[in-house]
Amino acid sequence: MPLDAAIQHLQPVRVIPVESRPLDPRTRLLLEAPIAPTLLRLAWPNIVVMLAQASTGLIETWWVSRLGIDALAGMALVFPGFMMMQMLSAGAMGGGISSSIARALGGGRRDDADALVLHAIVINVAIGSVFAALVLGFGPSFYRALGGGGASLEAALLYSNVVFAGTPLVWLMNALASVIRGTGNMLVPSLAVCVGVVLLVPLSPFLIFGVGPLPALGLAGAGIAVVSTTALVTMVLALYIAARRSVVRFAWSRLRWPLFADILRVGAVASITTLQTGLTVVLTTALIGGVGGGNAIAGFGTGVRLEYLLVPLVFGLGAPLVALVGTNIGAGQRVRALRVALTGGAIAFVLAEAIGVAAALWPAAWLGLFSADPGMLATGVQYLRIVGPAYGFFGLGLALYFASQGAGRLLWPLLAGLVRLTIAVGGGWVGLRLTGSLGSVFAALALGLVAYGLIISTAIWSGAWFGRKAAALAT
Repeated sequence: MPLDAAIQHLQPVRVIPVESRPLDPRTRLLLEAPIAPTLLRLAWPNIVVMLAQASTGLIETWWVSRLGIDALAGMALVFPGFMMMQMLSAGAMGGGISSSIARALGGGRRDDADALVLHAIVINVAIGSVFAALVLGFGPSFYRALGGGGASLEAALLYSNVVFAGTPLVWLMNALASVIRGTGNMLVPSLAVCVGVVLLVPLSPFLIFGVGPLPALGLAGAGIAVVSTTALVTMVLALYIAARRSVVRFAWSRLRWPLFADILRVGAVASITTLQTGLTVVLTTALIGGVGGGNAIAGFGTGVRLEYLLVPLVFGLGAPLVALVGTNIGAGQRVRALRVALTGGAIAFVLAEAIGVAAALWPAAWLGLFSADPGMLATGVQYLRIVGPAYGFFGLGLALYFASQGAGRLLWPLLAGLVRLTIAVGGGWVGLRLTGSLGSVFAALALGLVAYGLIISTAIWSGAWFGRKAAALAT
């Protein structure tokens, strides 16, 4: 049985004619309003707040860089794993949660939509707890394998032990945010994140360097600031749902496997795609660390932060894509769902490409914010000049990955991620063996991004979701 068919077989979607069910006005908007204006209207709060949230991470990195190159390298060692965890909880499993709720609401299954809230919480808290235990137990070995040692390894562990101890909170927060986004409400999760952003900006330097009675905690202080603000955002989102202000509500129903399967059939496959993305950066970091040492790791880690900045940017667009595509498919409107996906992919390409080209033209404007170390700057500049122009294809593929979550069709994003991983890591390793130059590693990374975007977009445009007839009508 093909993978897509097997995934769909886990939980058939029951479609009820639109006229026969009562629709919340927000759901009707997703089904009937003009596509591009609706997508942009839903996306802008997400994009603004996701950029604000990402900016706090950059601000935190800037403060940490004041502690020296070893602290910056230590954070670079932790960052790929922490970002992968964020992507898994918000983008992968979170996409499965949003998709299942959107399809339930689109199909008129309000009781199922309410029950999915509890199922989403159970799934995410369980996975978050396992994730925390693994990193806390195997973190030292993992960071050594990435090239960490001495002071940089010590710094990595100081930060890692704190932020990963709070991992279950991150997963719970993203479960609740994804529940709300699945209803088409992007504003409330965005406002909740703003609360955390406003608190984190002053709290992080206070805890890192100390102020008044607060002692200087260094990198551990940066981690405590992240965990504390995550707890606050989680509480705000839980109170919103508990106050019955959301389209879906907490329902203390019996746990049912079909509802778990409805989330996992999208979230579990999407998690593999996210792991591929994280593994690409982790293995590339190991290649670079083995050749260039701590300064090269810091340069690559700082440069790749800009690539990771695209993730929250496109997620701001991708969250409404999940809701729009999922709701329209739940209502049987396949052609409209395809048009939504293609429109979102085009917007994401333009946004990501603009950032990538700017980074390639003026790399020092970004890298110089964090360090003036010559070795760090040399590696970072080389990375941005080679990989930056391929960012548009990463944005395109990432947006269509989110749209595929809404459709429950993740075969092509899975295959595209595997191709990207093979080209980037395998090609980078071969290039490094043949030339000894980090430029060959970065060229392989760029080629992998181009392949990723082209494979997913070509497959969807050619009818991989619903056949060529539907694709022709959509375009």
